[in-house]
Amino acid sequence: MSRLVLLHWARKSLGVNLRDLVPKITVKLEDLNGKSIAIDAYNALYQFLAIIRQPDGTPLKDSSGRITSHLSGLLYRTSNLVELGIKPIYVFDGVPPTLKEVEIKRRVKAKEEALIKYEQALKEGKIEEARMYAQATSRLKDYMADDSKHLLDLMGVPWIQAPSEGEAQAAHIVKRGDADYCASQDYDSLLFGAPKLVRNVTISGRRKLPGKNVYIEVEPEIVELEQILKECGITYEQLVDVGILVGTDFNPEGVKGLGPKTALKLIKEHGSLENALPYLKDAEFPVDPKKIREIFLNPKVTDNYRIEWKEPDVEGVINFICRERDFSEDRVRKALEKMQKGTLKLKGKTTLEKWFG
Repeated sequence: MSRLVLLHWARKSLGVNLRDLVPKITVKLEDLNGKSIAIDAYNALYQFLAIIRQPDGTPLKDSSGRITSHLSGLLYRTSNLVELGIKPIYVFDGVPPTLKEVEIKRRVKAKEEALIKYEQALKEGKIEEARMYAQATSRLKDYMADDSKHLLDLMGVPWIQAPSEGEAQAAHIVKRGDADYCASQDYDSLLFGAPKLVRNVTISGRRKLPGKNVYIEVEPEIVELEQILKECGITYEQLVDVGILVGTDFNPEGVKGLGPKTALKLIKEHGSLENALPYLKDAEFPVDPKKIREIFLNPKVTDNYRIEWKEPDVEGVINFICRERDFSEDRVRKALEKMQKGTLKLKGKTTLEKWFG
């Protein structure tokens, strides 16, 4: 199994834990009208694969047994975003850095354990418990990524192939001014230097809490890098050092027992990771922290991309996901009508901006 296929198979939203340090602004999706958002594609597809399932945890499938949960999420969520005047750009992962292999293997093992628990819960008739475990078994196979790109082409939505980490490429696009926000559930985008991150874009709405008969409203959250640095009183490079101490995809364990607030205090007191390490007795790193820092500060990205939104190819979409993947034609046509209305609004807005600019 190649490293790239292994990544597709194993990846799961995790990332660096900066939650306690990050000031957030809660907004409505409607507030992002007219904004372009570079979405971490694999992050979004994994959410769709985890959430869009039957009550017993079985993913949606077509008549030949191919999983279609990711296509369902991609179509209906994207159409909702475009209807609201939001301009999505999906960014797909390339080959992961070598340093990520330890984390990839850990995720593979976790999925295998979840699969065993899922099958046991099904045998015991514990349907809700089975669904919970099923969500942790999601695997993104290569044909799913290919199908997703094909659907986006038919929908007229731009996508970009990153040479390595999708979040790094998305951050690069925003830094260049080619998009207004990065979208991901992970905070890694901030370590890659994303000026603005928006979370919960692809999963906003009413959600049931796992194992409880309780529903919560999940709303988008905007996080600004400059605001984090200002409130924490650190530089961007120091934020990366805090992330490395807490644990990233390239050193998942971080420093044992060290939380974000303590890591921040150490970096502020000593100025850098190297200066702080002598004060940490249990600090062990599977790889040189300088190599991890380099991945965040100088990631592999490309300027070779084109961002263009087009009218959806309605019949093309119908032929693909209705004729080939057994989707309901009526529902799909309604979703595409939403996209067409949103596209017209965006065109009108752009024309007015040019006229009065």
